[in-house]
Amino acid sequence: MNEGSSIIAALGAGSGINFTQLAEDLAEASFGPQREALEVRNDDLQARISVASQLRSTLTELSSALGDRIRLGDLSPQISLGNSSVARVSIGAGTSPSGNYSLEVSQLADSQTLVSQSFGSGSDLVGEGSLRIRFGTVSGTSFTQDTNQAALDIAVSATDTLDDVAASITSQSEGALEAYVVQGTAGAQLVVKGQEGAANGFVLEPTSTGAGPAGVPGDLSYLGWDPASDSGELRATAQDALFELDTVPISSPSNTVTGLPEGFTLELTGTNVGAPTELSFNTDTGAIEAVMGDLAAALNDVVNFLNEEASPGGTLSNDPGVRELRRDLANLTSEIVIPGAGDGEPSTLADLGLSLTRDGTFQIDSDRLSRTLTDNADAAAAMFTTGPTGVF
Repeated sequence: MNEGSSIIAALGAGSGINFTQLAEDLAEASFGPQREALEVRNDDLQARISVASQLRSTLTELSSALGDRIRLGDLSPQISLGNSSVARVSIGAGTSPSGNYSLEVSQLADSQTLVSQSFGSGSDLVGEGSLRIRFGTVSGTSFTQDTNQAALDIAVSATDTLDDVAASITSQSEGALEAYVVQGTAGAQLVVKGQEGAANGFVLEPTSTGAGPAGVPGDLSYLGWDPASDSGELRATAQDALFELDTVPISSPSNTVTGLPEGFTLELTGTNVGAPTELSFNTDTGAIEAVMGDLAAALNDVVNFLNEEASPGGTLSNDPGVRELRRDLANLTSEIVIPGAGDGEPSTLADLGLSLTRDGTFQIDSDRLSRTLTDNADAAAAMFTTGPTGVF
């Protein structure tokens, strides 16, 4: 018998023993308890992760819902403008204006519009040379350059058309000017429009290098314009918006006016000379009462979820994160959310009526909330912003 067959005989080959099964049984006897323990621990971990994800989702949904209520406006000051044709009013994130203002608009901001003398078509050649555009204030027949704005120099080749010049003005001005060609009853005309504001007027100063006669179509000088030589090309003059807020004169280069008291913005749309209109911001106390009730109910959903999952034998029992969350909830009513609140002004959720009962659930102290809204309605409304401080 050779060596290989003796080993087989020693292992019991031919005896009917299933060595593969025997190996599996030995492994199971040796490692089965450890594997089962790991599987139990894995199942427990997966369950804890699932419950923790549900808790996180609940808190995220609460935060999102509160943020939506604030952003969509039912908790922000209610805007009232007596003459809605004069302006649109908006409130920026993190601001809560209050009180009343008078608004009288005497002039809207406007941009300069030039319409050139006529050409046959937009494909007509304009003549070789350079076109300089300087920016500043046009007043009557005078022009005062704004040295803070760089002049625009456009090279014009002998093959450039009126359409090409319009495209160059628009692209090279980087938004300061818009130019296009209109084919009207008088022929093709170059239209050039600037930005709002008195300092955004402009003059066109061509330098022709062509050999043809000056001041005619085909020579670049034909596109020149300044207020002293205007013969009807100027269709609108650049100007600032002028208005009075509580009788204080204010000018703005744009009809969109920011930097106003308490952070509101005006979009001026019309004038009302001699007939001031009233702008007011009023707090909707009913909306605050409603959202505080909703907040207490939502917080109680979180508390009830914690009580169920963190009870003895629960999925999150003895979880340190749950203990920390419970401490945070217990301190929630006394947390300072408006650090800069003045004396007597609300600064905590408790000032808005939120209170904690002995069993750890939340309720609304209607009397305290009512006192806050009666004594400091505007300050209460200021707590509901999406800024760095406040309830959100």
